[in-house]
Amino acid sequence: MKWTDTQCIAEELYDNHPEINPKTVRFTQLRDLIMALPDFDDDASRCGEKVLEAIQMAWINEAE
Repeated sequence: MKWTDTQCIAEELYDNHPEINPKTVRFTQLRDLIMALPDFDDDASRCGEKVLEAIQMAWINEAE
């Protein structure tokens, strides 16, 4: 997975971290959670606030 795989990342976060409320995650924590996903393989420097925001919104939608 790459940073652009927003929906796929959101689904993986939902599956791997059901105990976390995505509405309360800080961007720094979100970045760390994404980078720790087993199928994630992208450069941390390619991540920005807009990417994290899109992933967080997709994760919130997945959780609802």
